[in-house]
This record gives sequence, structure tokens and C-alpha cells, in this order.
Amino acid sequence: MKNFVFKVLVLFLSCWVALCKECTNSFPQLASHTFRYELLSSKNETWKKEVYSHYHLTPTDDSAWSNLLPRKMLSETDEFSWTMMYRKMKNPDGFKLAGDFLKEVSLHDVKLDPSSLHWRAQQTNLEYLLMLDVDSLVWSFQKTAGLPTAGKAYEGWEDPTCELRGHFVGHYLSASAHMWASTHNVTLKEKMTAVVSALSECQNKMGSGYLSAFPSEQFDRFEALKPVWAPYYTIHKILAGLLDQYTFADNTQALEMTKWMVEYFYNRVQNVITKYSVERHWNSLNEETGGMNDVLYRLYTITQDPKHLLLAHLFDKPCFLGLLAVQADDISGFHANTHIPVVIGSQMRYEVTGDPLYKVTGTFFMDIVNASHGYATGGTSAGEFWSDPKRLASTLGTENEESCTTYNMLKVSRHLFRWTKEMVYADYYERALTNGVLSIQRGTEPGVMIYMLPLGRGDSKAKSYHGWGTRFSSFWCCYGTGIESFSKLGDSIYFEEEGNVPGLYIIQYISSSLDWKSGNIVLNQKVDPVVSWDPYLRMTHTFSSKQEASQSSSLNLRIPLWTNSNGAKATLNGQSLSLPAPGNFISVTKRWSSTDKLTIQLPINLRTEAIKDDRPAYASIQAILYGPYLLAGHTSGDWDIKTGSAKSLSDWITPIPASYNGQLVTFAQESGDSAFVLSNSNQSITMEKFPESGTDAALHATFRLIMKEESSSEVSSLKDVIGKSVMLEPFDFPGMLVVQQGTDGEIVVSDSPKEGDSSVFRLVAGLDGKDETISLEAVNQKGCFVYSGVNFNSGASLKLSCSTESSEDGFNEAASFVMEKGISEYHPISFVAKGARRNFLLAPLLSFRDETYTVYFNIQD
Repeated sequence: MKNFVFKVLVLFLSCWVALCKECTNSFPQLASHTFRYELLSSKNETWKKEVYSHYHLTPTDDSAWSNLLPRKMLSETDEFSWTMMYRKMKNPDGFKLAGDFLKEVSLHDVKLDPSSLHWRAQQTNLEYLLMLDVDSLVWSFQKTAGLPTAGKAYEGWEDPTCELRGHFVGHYLSASAHMWASTHNVTLKEKMTAVVSALSECQNKMGSGYLSAFPSEQFDRFEALKPVWAPYYTIHKILAGLLDQYTFADNTQALEMTKWMVEYFYNRVQNVITKYSVERHWNSLNEETGGMNDVLYRLYTITQDPKHLLLAHLFDKPCFLGLLAVQADDISGFHANTHIPVVIGSQMRYEVTGDPLYKVTGTFFMDIVNASHGYATGGTSAGEFWSDPKRLASTLGTENEESCTTYNMLKVSRHLFRWTKEMVYADYYERALTNGVLSIQRGTEPGVMIYMLPLGRGDSKAKSYHGWGTRFSSFWCCYGTGIESFSKLGDSIYFEEEGNVPGLYIIQYISSSLDWKSGNIVLNQKVDPVVSWDPYLRMTHTFSSKQEASQSSSLNLRIPLWTNSNGAKATLNGQSLSLPAPGNFISVTKRWSSTDKLTIQLPINLRTEAIKDDRPAYASIQAILYGPYLLAGHTSGDWDIKTGSAKSLSDWITPIPASYNGQLVTFAQESGDSAFVLSNSNQSITMEKFPESGTDAALHATFRLIMKEESSSEVSSLKDVIGKSVMLEPFDFPGMLVVQQGTDGEIVVSDSPKEGDSSVFRLVAGLDGKDETISLEAVNQKGCFVYSGVNFNSGASLKLSCSTESSEDGFNEAASFVMEKGISEYHPISFVAKGARRNFLLAPLLSFRDETYTVYFNIQD
């Protein structure tokens, strides 16, 4: 053991400089999970042979080898620092830990409020976790172990032929552990315990400590630098899942399984280094290994076993961390989600060892991602890779922001905030969680999530390469991180600070309660729903306790960078408090009691944010945000906005009033056995099949009813509107109106009716005589009605037709419609932005399902 450790330390130090080079020296596309899955599923052997011929470059290829030379070498000072660090490594008991970090608050003590968006997202995820079948989850593990199987294996990336199978099961163990802590759902506890027990049987059957859904032969190929799909990536997920089962659910069996697995892989890595060299081991890390270093550092904090610490060091990918150590903004071309977990592991190294270098590398990494590679969502990556710095305008499309990267960047920012209490990291966390995580579920449909978050013009979550996944046949990497994200939405609302006066930091304003044991109180945080027409964020904090608080404690509440002081207020028991400038915390210290009430009101501002692209030609490409919410426009590709002489955003962006939802209607009609709706089809009004909500077709079939004579036009019943003159505004084309073009002319949408009355219709009782129908009569042509035709098909144009004795049979039915509540409705955070050729309806990106949208606009004076 000692000789092995000494050999590793010497080789690690001598090879560091040589390995500080482009890490992804395998065929670049192979780093993409999407590409790898397609390749391995293909029957095109010629294609496979060509790809794998580039699997690992070798020193005999002079041109390739020269391209892998370091882009920036470590200085002698850096080399000396490395030497000193590894002397410390020989004496792990001598580590001086980094110190006064904020402490995590147990998920067991945080409960989300059912009124919150976050609770609904958590509940949707819980329903999905409960749908998953234990036998199907463990099927491939049992098959690999030679045990009898029951039921049927899942498909997609958990299919028995997929080399990455088993990864989702690891994610499931983590997600269910977090969800158990968040909800204490008994059924989930039983299911996750059954999974752990079944995996333990598999591990015991194999007898070596090895545990996976695929045979160990994949690691033979990994160590031989032969083609294989990221076996350590899957092992990391299994290890992390088992460790979470121990940490959050007190499952000691899971901890013993973890330690046995790590012993097996410790021996494997030791054999590689002994037989070849430590450099050979690091070369193999060019295949994705997930967060192996992270989970091993976490394990070390529990076991204090130096083997676990050493193995963690051996997964600290030196060729990538070296670039960050010398502060080189040189991450373009790297597979993002291969390397973010490596950074997270290095952050754990700082927390475990106290070595300041790893604080520097984590901080620098976050800085360059935010400065050069981050979108307005808080996310990063295009097609799974980092592009050239500050060239993001060229990357916008359907394959932006792999969901896994956002999940992992949240971890990076969380560490940094706990170390520093700097507001920029708390603001980042809020932005990425709000826009990058809450956006990936399809409403409240359990088990329907996306892989990529499209950010291009007129794109849709449903129309990316992967589109929406399915409950039982996708199981992508982003499904795994997705179920984890939605299981721990309460883990970064509150943080503790130890001291003579306990402190609590509240950094996310999410309706929830905290049983704060250190402060001896239960804190209830109630956040009013955010709306566009009342631009304030309001929070109320009340307190309760089982016994009188014995000491004072401090509450530190975040004043985000996106707010301003004008209109900001804070009160304690009705008495005004002084608020600091945005970017600081308001601190209140007292002995809290059940009679206390702390309120805060913060203005929410509209603002634009330029895309990270330093080319002058792209300076006008900007996103629009409302506080932390990224607003997307309902548009299939239009993106031009001219602000002209506007002095502020409020001159060209206005909120949708609360009353407007009461004015939304859909006009339906039956033809044959099908139901149709009046729809805006490329500015022509046609009859289309009744659509599903959350789609463009649903938007096109929704209109705002504008009363001609009255200021209020909320529709509560047909009696409110019969006999009234109205105008119809298409839902997603605010400012435009439905107009008729004379007898037998088509009904169209226009922003400038030629005649003042051509856009005005009188709602009359349905010509078909039915109680529930209405007809639309042209005000300027009495006796002429909007008419669909007899026995029409989808796509039939509507026209204005006059009722005469010679009218064809069925005229009355074709001119009668059932007026229903609009299929679509305005999100509470909705605005209208004045465009160059049309206006845009804006809503939070997280609210979109299948609708097309545009996130970045071309905003010019």
C-alpha cells in the first residue's frame, strides 16, 4: 500500500505538466452521449470502424501529438506549490480544513408549500418516481450477476444492449433518497429500499464488490484504451445513489455496498498504475467518468479511509484542472458535462483538504462560464460542447443547454456561495433553477422531460433532436439528472452559519417552511405569486416554536442584484427596517417568537441582457428578463424589435392585465364526427381540428374578446355578450384584429383594417337555434355572418356570407359556433412587446410546453 501510494504521488507530480493539454483526445464526437448512442445502435460497421480509428491518438502520430501540447505551461512557482501539496497528501491527518463554510440545511427539515410552483414540480416528479417498477430497474443488474430476473427491462438507455445501462438506476437511488427527505412518502421509501436490497443480492452473488448492470469486461476495454461508452460514468451514478441512500435515508446496507464497490475499483486502478503508469490511467480519463472524484471525496468525509482519498485524487482529471489552475479560458471544444463534474469534485477536494488551489480553480471556472459561455437561462453548452468564448450568437438553435449541465452548474455555484456568501452565486442559482430546471418538465405530466433546452428563433421544446422523452423508454442522462433536480428543490433555500449567535441565510424566495433546530424555531416563508401587472416580489416570514427560543439568532435575507431600492420595503412587526443596496443581505437579529412577522417587498424590474458575443454585428441580440424570469416570445421566428425614441423598457413592453384571462374565448363547431375550432392560420382564419393545450394550434384557436362599447369585457356567460359588438384579437398576435373583407371575402388577421367597422362583429344568438351557440354578424353588413361552409375539412377558410332565402342547406349551422373558454390562457407573468412588424406576447420560458418561441430578440433603436 505505501509503495503504491508513493509511486502514485511521484508520478502524479512529474506528469502534471505533461498532461496539462487538451483532454478530449478521443474522436471529439464520441464525447457526445447523443452521438455515442446513435453510433452503438447503428448497424453501419464501416461508420463504426472509421469513428473508432480515431478513438485514442498515439504519440506516433506527430501532427496529432503536437496538437495536444499544453496551451499554457505551469510556472515554476506553480510546480513548487504542487510539490508542497503532495507532501501534505502523504499525511492526510495533517490536513487543515478550509473553514467557515455555510452549512447545508437538512432536506428533512424543509417542506415546500403546496401553493408554490416548486411544490407542483416536485409533486409531478414524485408521481413519476412512484410509477417506476423495481423489477424493471434492477433487471440488467440481476442478469449481469446471473440471478433470475422478473418482469421486463426498460428500454432506451436502460435497454439490456445499451452500454450505459444502470446509470438511471443510480440516479433513481439519489432522487428517491432526496425525495424521501423532502416528502417522507412511505411508498417511495419501500420502493427505494427494495432496489437497494436487490442490488445487494447482485453484489453478493458476484462476490468481488463489483456492482453494475453491465459486465466488468467494459472496464477491461476502458483500461486498454479501447472503445467503450463511459463505464465509470455509470459507476459514479451507482456509488452516488447508494451514498445518498445512506446519507438521506440512513440505509447502512447502502454504505457497506459503496465501500465494497470502491475497494474493487481501487484495486483495478492500482493494477493499471502498477502495470503501466499513472499517466496511462489519466489517459483513460479522456472517456467520461462522471463525478467519480466528487463521490469519493464525499465518501472519505464519512469513512476517513485514506484509500478513498487517494482514489478521489486519481480521478481529479489533471489535464483539465491544470488549465483552470493557470487560469486559461481554454474550455472551448470540451464536452461540457464530462468536465463540470470534475470541477465539482475538485471543489470537494478544497472542502476536504483545505488546499486553496481548488478554491481558485472552481471560482475561475464559474467566472469564465458566466462571462463567455453562459446563456440568459443560466445554462451552458451547445450540442453538449462549449463553443468559442463570447461567440454564442452562432450557437442558438434546438440543441442548447444540455439539462445535465445546468444540474451540475447549480452544484458549482452552490459550493461557491457556501464558501463566500457572494450574491452573484445566489443570483446565478436562482436564475438557472428558474429557467434551466423548471423549464424541462412538460407541465405537470409525470416523466415527460427534455434533454436539450432550445434557445433559437422559433424553436420548440418538442422539436429538438430528442424532443420530449417518454416515461419508460428514454432514460437519457438528462432524465437521471432531471429526477434528481426535482427531488431536491428545497436544498438551497436556506443555509446555516454556526457561531455564538446562530445565523440563517435565506437565498431563495420559495414558499416553504423550515424547522430550524439551531435557532429553535420553525420559520414559515410565504411568497406572493409573481405577476406582471404588480411588479413586486413580496415575502412574509412568520415563526413558531415548541418552546420559547433560549437565545437570539440572525436571519440574513438576500436582496438580489436584479432589484432596486426604489420601492423596496422591509418591516418587522409593522416597524420599518433599513434595507441595504441590492447585492447585499438584510440582517435581523433577535430572540424570535410566534408574535413576530417579518415582511419584505422588492421591486421586480424588466431588463434586457445582451448575448455573450463580442462581435459588433451581434450587439443587438438581447434577451428580456423580469427579475429572475427569462421571457420568451410566442413567435415562430420573428424577432425584430425597434425601440425608436423609447426612453425606458416600459415604453415598449407593457404588462397583460389580470382581467384579460376572463376575455379569452375559443369558437368551436362540429363537422361530421370531428370537432373543429376557428383558428388563425398564417393570418387567415380557418377551421382546424380541436387542438391539445400547450401547442401552437391551441394558441391559434384562442382569441381575446374586446367589447366595443365597454371598458371591461370579462365573459362569465353567454348572456353577457349576446347583442354586444366585439372585436377579436388573436392570442399570440396582440394588437392585431380579425377582419372581414366584404361579402364572400375571406376572414383574415390584420394590424390595420381598411375600414373602421370591418373588425367589429355583433355576437347574436346562434342561427341554428341552439341555446349554447352564437353567430358573428358583421356590424357594417347586417345579415352577413362569419361562415365556415358545409361539410368542410381541416384547413377550410372562413368567409363572410349573407343569409338569403337561396342560401345553401346548412347555412345556419355553418354560421353558428359554440363559444367556449379559451383553450390557452395568459401566464400571470405576461407582457406585450412592441415589434418592428408585429407585437410579441411574452411569457416565462418555464411556462412553454410544445409552443414555438424565441428567447433572444434583435433589439435595435
